[in-house]
Order: sequence, then C-alpha cells, then structure tokens
Amino acid sequence: MNSNHYVAIMAGGIGSRFWPMSRTNFPKQFLDILNTGQTLIQSTYQRFAQFIPAENIYVVTSVQYKEIVQEQLPGLRVENILCEPSRKNTAPCIAYISYKLQQKNPDANLICAPADHLILEPDAFKKICLDALEFTANIKALVTLGIKPNHPNTGYGYIQFENMAVSDNVYKVKTFTEKPDLALAKTFIASGDFLWNAGIFMWQVKNIVKAFEQLLPEMHEVFDAEKNNFNSTNEEEAIERIYPQCVNISIDYGIMEKADNVYVIPASFGWSDLGTWKTAYDTLEKDYLGNAVAGNNVIVFDSTQNMVHADNDKLIVLQGVDDFIVVDTNDVLLICKKDKEQEIKEYVAEIKRSKGDKYL
Repeated sequence: MNSNHYVAIMAGGIGSRFWPMSRTNFPKQFLDILNTGQTLIQSTYQRFAQFIPAENIYVVTSVQYKEIVQEQLPGLRVENILCEPSRKNTAPCIAYISYKLQQKNPDANLICAPADHLILEPDAFKKICLDALEFTANIKALVTLGIKPNHPNTGYGYIQFENMAVSDNVYKVKTFTEKPDLALAKTFIASGDFLWNAGIFMWQVKNIVKAFEQLLPEMHEVFDAEKNNFNSTNEEEAIERIYPQCVNISIDYGIMEKADNVYVIPASFGWSDLGTWKTAYDTLEKDYLGNAVAGNNVIVFDSTQNMVHADNDKLIVLQGVDDFIVVDTNDVLLICKKDKEQEIKEYVAEIKRSKGDKYL
C-alpha cells in the first residue's frame, strides 16, 4: 500500500429521505438499510481498507456521531475521527481534512467519498480508485468519478465530458448539471457523453488547497490562519473557531463547477447512492411479485412491487397492497406510495411542526 494514499469518508449527513428508519440521532450511514449484516459506513470502511493504509483512513462526521463511529468502526484510530461542530455541506468538510493533511504530509493523495453509497463490485472500484490516484499523483488535477448511466435517472446530477481522453480512461469535464427533468435526462443518455455524478473525488491535497485559495478565498483564509493548530491538541478549538465563519456550500458548487482542471473517469462498479427508498427497492432482490423485503418476518399476499423494511422480531402481513413503501420501526409506521417518496421530506417537516422532534 502507498503511504501517500489517504481517504476521507464523509459521514455527517442526516439521511432524511430514509425516514423513519434514519433519524437525526442515528442516520442512514450507521444503519443496515439492505439487511446485509453490515451498516453502510462499515461496508465503506472495509472497501477502502483493502487498498488504503489503516492509519490513513479518516472519517469526517458530526460531533454528535463520534461515539457511533467509534462503536461501528473499532479498527479506526480515534484520532482519525474528525468532528464537525455544525453541518456546513461538503466544502468545509473537505477543507478540514485537506488542510490537516497538508500539514501532516504535503504529498498526500486523497480520496473523498460518502459513507452511505452502495458499491456491488469492490474489485472494480479498487482498480478505478488506484488508477485515479496514479493520475492525480502526476497531474495537477481534480478528479471525479462518473458512473456510466443505464437509464435516464432524474435523481442524480450529470457530468458532461470531452470526447478525447487525456490519459487512459480520463477525460476533461465540460459541464456539471444538477438533477434534470426526465426529458433532459433522456437527451443526456442519448448523447452518450454524460455520466452520473457519484460525488467521489480524488486529488493531491496541495491542489485542492490551491483550488480553495482561488475559488473559495474566504474559506481558505479561515482554514489557512489555523493551519499550525492542526494535528495538535489545539485542533478541536481551532475547528470550533473556523466553522462559524464557513459558508454552507457543496464542493460541487464551490469548486468543481468552477475549476479549470477538473477531470472525470467513467466507471461501472455496481454503484448506487442509496438516496431514497426507491433506490433501495431497485437494489434489493425481489420476490416473484416484485416485492423487495428487508426483514425476515414479512408475509405478503396479493401484493406487488412493494418496498418493505421491518424488524426481524415483528411479524408484518401485507394483503392487497401494490407499489407502496412500508417501513416499520419501534415507534413509527410509514405507509407511502412509491411514486410519492419525494414528499417524505415534507411529511417530516409537518411531523416536526405538529409533534416536535420526538419522531425525527
């Protein structure tokens, strides 16, 4: 393993679209959404542990999830859990690990990846990551992974790339597009030069720090001013000072869409961002009536195309139900049409108004 290779697993989100299973105090990255026997962050950690030195694996998360990370990843060094005092999206999160590593190892070559994605082909993923790290080690590049689309999905952002490769399977990025409507998504697929944006990035830390300096100068200033406190006993206090001064912005908006040295590697490794119950449904095995069931104690009669998630200790019986999401937890039962799942966030907002935070 290369001692200059690092990974930052980003694990600070609240996963509200997976409510009621995902809660503010225990969000989806710490859950076994697909009943595999491993939580999503455990799967992500194991995937990277195959080719990144254990001491170079970091998790960036909310301060309130530190103990959960320690419990679920006993092989991770406690000092490698970086705690954010507030949620400010991905740009401050990536700035934190990048400025810290720049002080620690100026030659650090970094992967930044979400904790809650599904990857069904870890060997193919490993090869793509190592190819990308080899490219970024030699080129002043910001690299993102693009997933070859197999249908016009409106839930993902898209990356358009130049048709001439600059290196083996590496292409210059032309445009980023946020989630399109169906007509536009179909146009993207037909054109053949668009990929799904996986939100997985690779770069040398010195090059991403340079990008912060040029494109998010205010954020650069606050991190740079505290750089001597990183990797010391003063780090936590420094971060407490830094975060209130950071704007809430994603790395995509803040840097990737503006930088002129952004490249994409088209890839296929059984990827899903597991962003919604529908993506969980698409991923899980189905019975002969098209029901995807996560739970060992569910019996289905005359019901088709449902996504059911239930605790193994509780018997769930469904009859005459088609195209529903059914999620049963110890204090909430959600029954929602699959095509209305985008409204779950609205339901959660209404529950907060009428019931407070008890069920969130």
